[in-house]
Amino acid sequence: MKTKIVLISDFDGTISKKDFFYMVIDTLLKDNKNALAPWNDYLNGKIKHIDALTGIFSQIHLTQQELDELISAIEVDSYFYDTAKYCMEKNIPLYICSAGTNYYIKKRIADALLKYNIILISNDATYSQQDGMRLVAPEKASPYYNSNTGIAKDKIVQKLKDEGFFTIYAGDGKPDFKSAQIADVVFAKDMLLELCKEKNIKTKPFNDFKDILNYIRSIYEQ
Repeated sequence: MKTKIVLISDFDGTISKKDFFYMVIDTLLKDNKNALAPWNDYLNGKIKHIDALTGIFSQIHLTQQELDELISAIEVDSYFYDTAKYCMEKNIPLYICSAGTNYYIKKRIADALLKYNIILISNDATYSQQDGMRLVAPEKASPYYNSNTGIAKDKIVQKLKDEGFFTIYAGDGKPDFKSAQIADVVFAKDMLLELCKEKNIKTKPFNDFKDILNYIRSIYEQ
């Protein structure tokens, strides 16, 4: 198999079973009727994606230990680890590109990032019990900067395409849509799947990373 393959995946709702901001709302803010207002404002085009997440995460006022315990409860697709292992064995680069923050991704899957040589590109964040979690976008000079999401996932996909890779992209949300428009193969679910259907973008619906792993195996071992 001569094709150079790369797998690029979103984290929240794709590798994880549930977006971290929904975990925060359901666990910490369920009695706050306005907790989801920043996200609804983003979906309605009133504010930026990165500001919507900060608006939700800034309502976290846990101790560091309590926050770490919440992050450790993020449920990760068990087949993701099998996929990461296979990619490493076959020298297939694996990227995680998140418009959330590496703050909780690093804490949740630190061992896997190191063990499987996974490249993580995401926004930074700061946290204090008083001010909550606040996302920090990359510098504007970054090749991956986007004013709305902080990280421009599509620019990462395009860079890899320009380097001659066959790009496989997995995602579930609105920030993944531009990437879906340019990737060679798109695995989509939830909002991303609906957006792709509306725009007649060919996708492969998926339930978990077993579907993605089987696909990579099928093209790599043919």
